[in-house]
Amino acid sequence: MAVLLIPILLPIAGGVILLASKKFDDRKTRNIFTGFCLIISAAATLATIFCVDGTLTLFSISENAVVSLRCDGLTKFFAVLMSLMWTLVGFYAFDYMKHEEHERRFFGFYLMVMGVLSGIYMSANLLTLYLFYELMTLTSLPLVLHSLTKEAISAGKKYLFYSVGGAFLSLIAIFYIYTNCNTANFVAGGFIGQVAEGDRNMLLVFVFLAIIGFGCKAGLFPLQDWLPTAHPVAPSPASAVLSGLITKSGVFVLIRLIYFSIGADFIRGTWVQYGWMILSLLTVFLGSMMAYTEKVMKKRFAYSTVSQVSYVLFGLSLLNVTGFTGAMMHVIFHSVIKDGLFLVAGAIIVHTGIKNVDELRGIGKKMPTVIWCYTFFALALVGIPPASGFVSKWYLCLGALEGDVGALRFIGPAVLLISALLTAGYLLPITIHGFFPGNDFDYSKCNKCKVSPLMIVPLVILAIAAVGFGIFPDVVKNGIEAITGGLF
Repeated sequence: MAVLLIPILLPIAGGVILLASKKFDDRKTRNIFTGFCLIISAAATLATIFCVDGTLTLFSISENAVVSLRCDGLTKFFAVLMSLMWTLVGFYAFDYMKHEEHERRFFGFYLMVMGVLSGIYMSANLLTLYLFYELMTLTSLPLVLHSLTKEAISAGKKYLFYSVGGAFLSLIAIFYIYTNCNTANFVAGGFIGQVAEGDRNMLLVFVFLAIIGFGCKAGLFPLQDWLPTAHPVAPSPASAVLSGLITKSGVFVLIRLIYFSIGADFIRGTWVQYGWMILSLLTVFLGSMMAYTEKVMKKRFAYSTVSQVSYVLFGLSLLNVTGFTGAMMHVIFHSVIKDGLFLVAGAIIVHTGIKNVDELRGIGKKMPTVIWCYTFFALALVGIPPASGFVSKWYLCLGALEGDVGALRFIGPAVLLISALLTAGYLLPITIHGFFPGNDFDYSKCNKCKVSPLMIVPLVILAIAAVGFGIFPDVVKNGIEAITGGLF
């Protein structure tokens, strides 16, 4: 079972070697080594999660507090997504980071976070999950701090404060569960039935605090403010994985807490479920409104992430199969789309220096392939069929209408519809003004930018996926059905 450590230790070791050896200051040597580590780590992760069964115990703190690893359907779902996306964005970063300083440090921590995320997905219980969750915050912090400017340091402090503070709220619930249960190992459907009836009300309070705490990483109100602060200062590849994957770690932890520890039945119909739904819908609306009014491109995309990840949280809070299916679909679709949007932003910034959306008139004439990819991402995120976002949002609305949640079964779809309209309002004008800048536009200054294949190829792959998953949604749905058994 020691093979379960390979997906964790391999990229972490690669990152440590990059940080420790100055011979990787040479760009070609560093890129070859990093590319090799990314491919081998992704292959090792996929091979391990699909071929290895059983549990590996690393060490014990007490009789019930054991740090251990194992793989299940949820592990496979998130690990496949992370491995493929992390590798794709990593290759894009080879070209992007030529325009940044401290490349060796960036790729060192980039590899380390990949290993830590594998640890999160393979955690067998709440204690192991919490340890890797906190380690993820510490290893991803340098990606936010990368430029070491005043703004980056301030954003890094906020990221650290919000993440650690949110995790502390969740730790209270974990302590309570370990105190009152004979086990904390993840079980489909939860194990919380072992808690005494008299402790139910207190546990509900702690569960709600944990939802807010772990929801911080997913951008859930009121702990969402780190996202629009961290994204604009981080390099675009870091922004892509922060938005597309690291926010999903908050989603993953909440799934483990609610569906594999507490149990959906325990909170169904309680104030905790309604509170979770209201916070999610409030975040969806506020994030969309802030994105609509924001002029800085990467910050606009960051506010969009705040809104879109709460689509996922809303689906999970419905506590039914349809809502869960829509949420899990949106995990993948949003990751593909938002990674693509931030990579588009990176290509624009590197080749034109433009950071504000008001300055993007005619950008489609300068970078046609990049902006065509952007257009597909935008249509998918809005939810225009047959793009992928339409499918996940359809399931989320159906899940709400099927739910026994009172007026929220209608309020939820209404908020999602308003958010979709706002999403169209802050994304599509970039395409329109990019390709149709108007008669007063000076076309003589519109020279095409030469974008390298290392940037173009990942964008094209992601754009195809953003549309393709909408045309063939069963590819994702079949994987989700393997997870839902026993959860409801």
